[in-house]
Amino acid sequence: MSDTIISGKNTAIIGMVHLPPLPGSPRFGGTFDAILRRAVRDAVLLAEGGVDAVMVENFGDVPFFPDRVPSETVAAMAVAASAVRRAVPLPIGVNVLRNDGLAALGVAAVVGAAAVRINILSGAAVTDQGVIEGRACEIMRKRAFLGGGIAVWADVMVKHSAPLGEYPLAQAAKDVAYRGLADALIVSGSGTGEAVSLEELRVVREAVPDRPLLLGSGVNPGNLDRYLPYADGFIVGTALKKGGVSDAPVSLSRVRRFVDRVKAAGGRR
Repeated sequence: MSDTIISGKNTAIIGMVHLPPLPGSPRFGGTFDAILRRAVRDAVLLAEGGVDAVMVENFGDVPFFPDRVPSETVAAMAVAASAVRRAVPLPIGVNVLRNDGLAALGVAAVVGAAAVRINILSGAAVTDQGVIEGRACEIMRKRAFLGGGIAVWADVMVKHSAPLGEYPLAQAAKDVAYRGLADALIVSGSGTGEAVSLEELRVVREAVPDRPLLLGSGVNPGNLDRYLPYADGFIVGTALKKGGVSDAPVSLSRVRRFVDRVKAAGGRR
């Protein structure tokens, strides 16, 4: 299917709107209006700085549920994503951590988002939430039921996890693409803000040459040159935050610096 975020550019830049702890999570501060103001502010700065899209994620909700999140989280995500979509003239994506792809699709359908990120679409992984199993069968059927217009971006051996058992990276990539039916693949480092292995990126690129390939962590102005030959897009959070801190607010100067660096390196038309 077509992807309004990735198609038409050499290298798309997707800026993260990391939501603070939402209602019901242990660190929720008791002021949802403040969360909405922060989300909108971050999205506006990302748009002003020149990114191609933004992705809304419940980043502050640690510890995460391994699969289905509670109703209050879905409601909060929908309200926040809707506020972001109204605030910026950009496509948006939704990621409901840790792996609630059904909730992400529901939120995306309601607010008119272009894409969802699914951390574990196929296979099974050992994570800090325990063993998580992919639910591609449910997610892709739900997307079809909702109309099929939402792109599914799926991680291959996502960060903060390890495959359950022997599972070659190339085969995992093929399974996510051709059996899980992901529209784009994501490769990340070992954790939030950690750089991607260039060798792993090459393996996934060669195994699945007909899907867009996104980098999901650790890209910054100092290392993006090595990734440009392989990447169709960058999902960027930490490098665009004040002080390079993952849960800090977005820094406009850092966004502009990153976007300008991608342009200077020939990664965008």
